[in-house]
Amino acid sequence: MMNTTEILKSIMQDPELNSQALLFNSADAAAKSIPILTPQSVAKTESKQADKSHQIKISTQDAHVYYGESEAIKGIDLDIYENEVIAFIGPSGCGKSTFLRMLNRMNDSIEGCRMTGKVLLDNQNIYDPTLDVVMLRAQVGMVFQKPNPFPKSIFENVAYGPKLHGLARDRYDLEEIVENSLRKAGLWAEVKDRLNQPGTSLSGGQQQRLCIARTIAVSPEVILMDEPCSALDPIATAKVEELISELAQQYTIAIVTHSMQQAARVSNRTAYFHLGHLIEVNATEKVFSQPDHELTEAYITGRFG
Repeated sequence: MMNTTEILKSIMQDPELNSQALLFNSADAAAKSIPILTPQSVAKTESKQADKSHQIKISTQDAHVYYGESEAIKGIDLDIYENEVIAFIGPSGCGKSTFLRMLNRMNDSIEGCRMTGKVLLDNQNIYDPTLDVVMLRAQVGMVFQKPNPFPKSIFENVAYGPKLHGLARDRYDLEEIVENSLRKAGLWAEVKDRLNQPGTSLSGGQQQRLCIARTIAVSPEVILMDEPCSALDPIATAKVEELISELAQQYTIAIVTHSMQQAARVSNRTAYFHLGHLIEVNATEKVFSQPDHELTEAYITGRFG
């Protein structure tokens, strides 16, 4: 069985490496015992040095999320720093997408879902009942797993948000916002001569970048991405990953991914979730090469997935 250092090397050097093959690395790995999750074993580990050198953009404090009586997120404390890319990884059903959606209250629309604790954006609790949720979702945008362009033209897809929020003074201003957003999304050169065509006429990868441009157009501070490449081919995935690195210069980005290779390629830090707990968060290279928690090591070495 590969050790964690070898796994990191393969992740970084081979973009085509199949993540499912990694999760089931060998029969020997599957046969080994998986650590038992106890309250004592769930102590989150994180580099102490990072706290002093980064400004906190989002902070969750004793965050719990419930679907009816079922607890999906179990008392998570996490700081997300300004202009970083943080990846959330873990087995299916571990709570990473629920946690991501909690960061801009997307879970509010789910019947029976409730949240306790605090989520602070620039030190303001986003669950304050007086807070404008529409404005929150402009500040903290979301890019979903499946590209979801509006049934409108390419231009109107990007212009919709600025119109809704009154961000454009006139038509010229609106056109400038649309062009700048498409440029930032790496799409302008491909669509500048067909802005009146339907957004749905684009390829899957182009549609996802259109959705990213739509998010950028309302001037967010944070961009949440829920498996943004899972429906894309390798070429389109590479373009989106390159875009993420460029966007991180201006935005704070949190990305949920099932691909450990992708987490290694795009993120500064990686957070590992397990059964609703945040097990470990640290610099991505350290998480993959020298994890502090045995559950993290068991996951990245393929002992369970």
